Amino acid sequence: MMGCEHIRNLLKMDDVDLVAIAEPNEESKQWAINSCGDKFTPHLYDNYRDLLASDKVDAVVVATPNFHHIEVMREVFKTKKHVLLEKPMCTNIKDAKEVLESSKEHDGVVWIGLEYRFMPTISATLQHLKGIGNIKMCSIREHRFPFLKKVNDWNRFNQNTGGTLVEKCCHFFDLMNQIIPSEPVDVFASGGQDVNHLEELYDGETPDILDNAYVIVNYANGARALLDLCMFAEGSEHEQEITVTGDIGKIKTTVPGKDIIISNRSNNNFKSVSIKLDSRVKEQGFHHGASYLEHLGFLDAIKNKTSPEVTVNDGLMSIVLGVAAQESIVTGKLVKIADLLKG
Repeated sequence: MMGCEHIRNLLKMDDVDLVAIAEPNEESKQWAINSCGDKFTPHLYDNYRDLLASDKVDAVVVATPNFHHIEVMREVFKTKKHVLLEKPMCTNIKDAKEVLESSKEHDGVVWIGLEYRFMPTISATLQHLKGIGNIKMCSIREHRFPFLKKVNDWNRFNQNTGGTLVEKCCHFFDLMNQIIPSEPVDVFASGGQDVNHLEELYDGETPDILDNAYVIVNYANGARALLDLCMFAEGSEHEQEITVTGDIGKIKTTVPGKDIIISNRSNNNFKSVSIKLDSRVKEQGFHHGASYLEHLGFLDAIKNKTSPEVTVNDGLMSIVLGVAAQESIVTGKLVKIADLLKG
């Protein structure tokens, strides 16, 4: 799904040619070919190593299953190619730290696919944060449908995904880290698998992925953030709701959405600010234009030889918070970020 999402976005860009696709699954390969339309005629590979060996390829997008990312990235780092690596960067902290260290010596741009920060209302929220003073609280609610079916059902098990709070929620932990101007210190979480996938069997095994959780993240400056996740909440008016509260006021918005609501304590009132889609976006896709803006940023970094806007360290920290939350649910204890990073 995400591989085709990237292709559809690249299709709308004038200065891009998609020259190769690596995909071992025949059905997925056909989806990719269909997504190329009449514009792209890529060479098709079964093995990604053959694609990486091609001197016709300048940059790659890695949209393989989560547990496969580290293997692909080890091969990418043997080249000088630029890379956009889909979220989550890896399924565990050890592998993520390896990617971080290898990226420091890599000649190409390494951009992590945490595209939620480019969604219209979220981007506007980030731009208006100064107007609410010193940020004290951040609340992110996602109430949505269950995980989709994926090739060979790889996303039904924690060992393949890193766990729901890594696989799905690294986006939200990245946003918390963007919103709160401080370092996360510790995490406490409660969650479970209470509704989804309980009757499913794969090779005799029942899926073990969480379908709901509350996660609290404490930051060094005293601010705190909350994630409220429910994956059996189809039909919700808004899939995501985000509220950021400072000592002067508050910002509230939704995804999808067309405005942000900014309140002011001293005036005891609020105003609505209409948000329009970025005029550069030519493909809204599944993420309200965010993937298109992500690719524009990636291309700009390549052309101008600048640092990526979404860094490998951003990817690492989004995973660390997810791993901490998963561990807290298992142990029932508060998990310190420093302890995880030492391991």
